[in-house]
This record gives sequence, structure tokens and C-alpha cells, in this order.
Amino acid sequence: MSRFKLNIKHIEAFVEVADLGTFRRAAERLHTTQPSISNRIAQLEGYIGQRLMERDAGSVRLTPRGEALLNPARAILEAADAFLAAVDDDTRFEGMLRLGVSELIAHTWLSRFLMEMRERFPGIDIDLTVDMSANLSKALFDRSLDLTIQNAPFDRLAGGTVQLGRSAHCWVAAPGLRLGGRPISARELAAQPILAHARTSQAYKQIGDHFRNQGLRLRLMSLSYMGTCLQMALNGLGVACLPVAMLEDVLTKGKLVRVDYPWIPDDLVFSARYLLDPAPTWLKEAVQIAQRIFPPESGTG
Repeated sequence: MSRFKLNIKHIEAFVEVADLGTFRRAAERLHTTQPSISNRIAQLEGYIGQRLMERDAGSVRLTPRGEALLNPARAILEAADAFLAAVDDDTRFEGMLRLGVSELIAHTWLSRFLMEMRERFPGIDIDLTVDMSANLSKALFDRSLDLTIQNAPFDRLAGGTVQLGRSAHCWVAAPGLRLGGRPISARELAAQPILAHARTSQAYKQIGDHFRNQGLRLRLMSLSYMGTCLQMALNGLGVACLPVAMLEDVLTKGKLVRVDYPWIPDDLVFSARYLLDPAPTWLKEAVQIAQRIFPPESGTG
């Protein structure tokens, strides 16, 4: 009978099950089957001679011995990653990055980010989700996503958070509404349908409060997707309040015009966020790429 040999796959399985709480989700992350993960944990427990996990109705919790070994297991994975990084060949990294981004990122610099990641880390596959920031936060904390690039505010702090930059808002309308080229009063703006972010967004709430504080009734339409908001503005269905970063092309071509109203909602503040512990080299490098290419505000005016 061959002697059991402890290897990195046993350690990976142990850490993933501990973090995710189920064998099924650990198997999904490690691209294997649930029986394979169960077997790795059983082999590890047999080798150590103690139970590391208690199984209960589909969920898993660490025993005291498992808790004691979790940080050393993380240190092993971190050391293995450091060894591979020292090879100085990014093509050696393999894995899956579950990436979630806000819609504005998808409309602006996401393609460039994905191209740079593919060129530098060809062995890292990217599973992409584009969604509202609140949904991305939920997915990050239930560990369905590894990295999010999203806008604040956040209701929970992430261990890995790197601020990327800001994007200001701008009032825009189709030329046919004849609102461009002159100052617009609050009353005149409120007379138009206002197209804004999702009802749960900071901008939507601030727009509603701003006009209510002036005693004005407002036809404020909440739209879950900025792309829909932009298209409705292009069709002349109202005045839109959108991030400048996604408007450069339509303003340059004259498809929309700026509306000269002196108040706008607060800037969108974007951060890259992750929870993985330890975070692999390629994930930390992905954050650095995002920092470097986060675009400056458009100077279109």
C-alpha cells in the first residue's frame, strides 16, 4: 500500500472549504468534483489523525484543530504563490478570476483591462459579472466573486480595498429638447422627466432630495441600467444625469448636449475590493492594472 503524500491540493481544499463553508462551492472554485474535495479532506484528516471539520446538513464548520491549522495552511498557499512569482514568468500562473464590475466600468475601460490581463496572465480565465454595485457587494461577501470594481458607498468593509478614482455626473439631453447652451433653472429642469440611476443608488436619492428641498415636484424615473438611461436620453425621453466618463462620444458627436444646471449629485467613487486570503499574485496585479488604467474624467464640453 502506497504511503500518503501530502500536497498542495490537500491544503487548497482545506482552505477553500473553510472559507466557503461547503464542499460543493469549494469544488466549483477548484474546478473539480465534490467527491474529489471530500476525498482530499478525508486524506488530510487521516494523515493528521484528527477531524478538521464537522459536517452538518450540507454545511461545514471547523473543529478546534481545524481552526488551529487554518492560518498555517494559508501560509503554505502564500509561500507557494511567492515561489511561483519568483520564477518571474506570469504565464505560469493558472486559475480563475471571478470578476464583478459596475456598469460604468463595462461602458468605459473594461475591454482594455481584460486585454492587459489576457496578455500578462494567459493562464488565468476570467468569469465576468456586470451588475449594480449593491449586488456586486453581496456576491463578494458570499464569495461568489473574487474581485469587484465598483462604486461606493459600501455597507461592509472588505479586507482588500484599493481606491481607484472618481467619476463626476453631468446633466444631458437630446438637442431637440432645446435645453443646451443656456443656464437652466430648477423649475425648468423639474418640468422635464428626469432619467436617473437605480432607485437604490446614491445619485437617485440625492436628485430626489435636491428638488424636494426646493418644493418642486419631479418626474424621476429610476433605471437599473445606465445604458438604458443613456438610450432614453438619446431618444429625447427626458433629461439624464449620468457619469461624464460614459458620455464623451455622444457629446462629441452632438447626439446629446450638456444641460447647464449648477447642481449635480456627488461623484461616483470607485474601488477595487477583494476578500481572498491569501490573495494570489495575479489578483493583486489585476488591482494594480485597474489602478493604472482607471480613466481621467472626459474633458468634453
